[in-house]
Order: sequence, then C-alpha cells, then structure tokens
Amino acid sequence: MLNVPPQAFPAPSSQQRVAAGGRAKVPLKPGRSLMDWIRLTKSGRDLTGLKGRLIEVTEDELAKHNKKEDCWICIRGFVYNVTPYMEYHPGGEDELMKAAGADGTDLFDQVHRWVNYESMLKECLVGRMAVKPIAAPKGMLPEKKVLGASARDLTPSYDWFQTDSLITIVIYTKQKDMNAELVIVDCQDKRLRGEIIVDDHSYLVEVDLDHAVQEDVAVNIAEKVGKVEIILKKKDNIHWKMLGQALESHNTFIKRTERGLFYRKCKLVSKTEVTHDTKLLCLMLPRSTHLCVPIGQHVYLKQTIAGTEVVKPYTPVLPFLPLDFKEPPRHDGAHLYLMIKIYSCGLFTQALDHLQIGDYISVSNPEGSFKKSQVQTSEDLFLLAAGTGFTPMVKLLNFALTEVGCLRTVRLIFFNKTEDDILWRNQLEQLALKDERFEVQFILSQPTKDWVGKQGKISSPLLSEFVKRSRKDSKVLICICGPTPFTEQGVQYLKDLGYSQEEIHTFTA
Repeated sequence: MLNVPPQAFPAPSSQQRVAAGGRAKVPLKPGRSLMDWIRLTKSGRDLTGLKGRLIEVTEDELAKHNKKEDCWICIRGFVYNVTPYMEYHPGGEDELMKAAGADGTDLFDQVHRWVNYESMLKECLVGRMAVKPIAAPKGMLPEKKVLGASARDLTPSYDWFQTDSLITIVIYTKQKDMNAELVIVDCQDKRLRGEIIVDDHSYLVEVDLDHAVQEDVAVNIAEKVGKVEIILKKKDNIHWKMLGQALESHNTFIKRTERGLFYRKCKLVSKTEVTHDTKLLCLMLPRSTHLCVPIGQHVYLKQTIAGTEVVKPYTPVLPFLPLDFKEPPRHDGAHLYLMIKIYSCGLFTQALDHLQIGDYISVSNPEGSFKKSQVQTSEDLFLLAAGTGFTPMVKLLNFALTEVGCLRTVRLIFFNKTEDDILWRNQLEQLALKDERFEVQFILSQPTKDWVGKQGKISSPLLSEFVKRSRKDSKVLICICGPTPFTEQGVQYLKDLGYSQEEIHTFTA
C-alpha cells in the first residue's frame, strides 16, 4: 500500500497546521456548500467515472490517479474518486492533494477522524484495494505479535456473576485513581458496551447479552483499586448460562484513535436563548447510558441532512456558572448542555435549531487531550476565548475556582464583535465579584460609541497587558479557543512574548 508520510499533510505552511491539530476552512466558491454537494450526490450524475461499476484497485492503479483533475484516495481499504469533491472540500483542494493516489487513512485520522466519509463520499466509491498476499519464507510461519509480560500485566480483564435478579460485570482495570469520567457504558437492545479509558488506550467489553435486561444501568467504581462494576437488572428472573455472544471488538485493549466513534441517541428536553444567535440545548442521555464528559473534552453531534450524515464537534458546558463555592456543583449526570451558535447559512446549526422538544440526536463518546493536572500544577491560569470558543472554558473555570487551591490568578480575556454577542456576561461579572482571584476582560472588535471597555482584536500589545505572571517564576497555563486564525495568531503572539509551547493549550476539534 502506498503511504504518504504523515508530516506531509497538512503542509507545513498550511492554515490547517494549528498548534493542536485544528482544521482551517478555505473560502468556497458560490454553489459549493455542503448542501450543494448533497444535491450533486443525489443528482444521478456519475461521480466515479466508472458508470456504476465497482472495481478492485491495485497500488499501481491508485498511484496513477494523483492529479487534481483525476484524484483517487484510499481510506481504510476503500478507494474514492474525490475529483468532483475538490471544490466542495472545506479544507481546500491542496489538502486533499496531499493524499492523491495514495493511502490517506492516517492523514484523514489526524485532521478529521470524526467525519463520516462513507456517507459523504458514497457516490464517489471506486472499489476496494486489492490485497497482496504476504508469503512467509519456506519452512517458516509468519511471526506472531506477542505482548511482553509488563504489557500483559497492565491489560484490563473482566468477569461476571449473577443473582436471581441481577447481572454484574466486573472490570479489573489495574489502574489507580479510576473515576466516573473514564467509564462509558451503554446498553441498547440487549447489546452491552462498556469502555474503560486508560490514558491513550481503550479497553472494551462488548457483548450481545444472553437475555433481555431492564433500562436502568448502575456503575460502581472502586477508585483506589481500579475495579469497575456494571450492574444490570434482569427482565426475567431466570438463570443465565452465559453472559452473551462476544462481538467483534469484545475484550480488546487498543489505542483510542483506533477505536471507532460510538453514538447513542439523546432526547432534546429544553432549548434556551443565551444571546440573539446562541442557544443552550439540554440533551437527556438514555437511562441505559453512563457518560461523564471530562473537562476540556468535546463530543460529536450527528444528524442526517437530506439523506447524508453530517457530524460536528461541540464542547458541553454547565447549565449555569455556579456562584456558591462552598462545594463543587453536583449534577445527576443524565443531561448534556451544549451552547450552540446558530448561523443563518449554517446547514448543521439550522437543522439543530429546527429540532423540537422530544426529538432525538446522536451524540458520540467524548474526545480531547486536555488533562486536569495541567490546571492543578499551575499558579496562574489565563483563558483566551473568542465567541463560542468560550464553551471549553466554562467547566474549566468552575473547576479552577472550586477545586484548585494553588491558583493565584484566573483571568478570562473574552473577545467578541459586539456587546450583544457576549455569552453569560452577567454571570461572569457576578463571578468576578464573588471570587477575588477571578477577573474577566471583555474586548470588542465592533463596539458602539457607548462602549467604555477595551476594543480591538487579538494582538501582542493586548496579550502583554493582560497575560502576566503573578511572580517571575510562577507556573502558567494559557488556554485558547476560537476560530482558527484567532488561535494561530494567539499562539504566535504568546510565543513572541516568551511563553513556551508547554504553557499553552489550544482547544481544537
């Protein structure tokens, strides 16, 4: 198989090469929107050039199709003619060309693993890659990969037992400090899926249960010893001879990036206006789901629009900013809150806005690289947000002020166009009055003549004014989130001011 070196995509000078892997958009020509692409795929036009035939593609054949006017790309063993998609690709033609005539799987996963390419490119499918048999030397067997003793010792395992009314699956994670955020459980139509997150790896228990169970699922975690119990209630009090039929990924321990995204349907239970163009959606998880989204991580929402699956990332927030710091807020874990800006020409957000109370939407498992320890080891925390780039900061801000005692400074520098665009302005101002460590600075790029605060866009002078260590040698964490140009410029300005890459975290998806 032909492989493009990962470092070649995106190109070093590309807008797509953001500090933490974000994806930039390129202005598209009129008539080249997502909706236009969906219409084209449903027009009946032959987008592959093969008149409906599917073929087996050899490496040599794939390599021939490496030009803009004739571009084939392989993703996970399937070959697509992306030539007609070139002008519709939000990342631009040049980015697609980095994988032209080659296997682009690794490159695809680096930039947008969450995109449902099977649905987006189904009319561009050329066929499968031809698999070349690998012959072992005569008299020898192919080498088997065997885990070393230390790796085997750290691999989680599971067991199960039953009573007259209950089934209990016990997962031995062999990890200290196991917590609810590292355990994801779903039980749908007799199919049980229990995932344990261990650093950048994932352990999965996935079975088609032997008998039906009730909707309620309980999860108990012995944090110090790393034992997780998943407790199911039998629908009928009968003796089970086996837990169930193991599914393909059952009892596997692999890197999280190699684990496909899993979705469950969540019900929309409320929709509240935050500003003139931003709404707070409350989604209720199924009763058979255990899911806690960690601070700084995002989920993907999936909708079917005009017959095509479309996916977008969003960071869950709190329903409000708690102003009483006597103890951390406790939530039932049954709801997700998403603050979403509705774009007048945005296909996905318009579809979200048209959802009615009681409608369902698919929500993925969480993803993201942020770790609480980054805050817990800091003395000064600076949050740079533009527009709805504020959303990752909500839980982070609450965590910093309620559970991190070593912080001297917590400062939010919040960039918006106008006063009407500022999210939760009153709550943030109240929070600043409640906690002397917290300060918020609003900066507007299109203020009215009555605005008395700071104005402008992100710049080195603005950052040098508001991002300052409380002491010469204090440990600093600077988190930044917003549109790609904002993030890229912010990172560069901060580096110019002497802050290291280790002191900067960019939220991207």
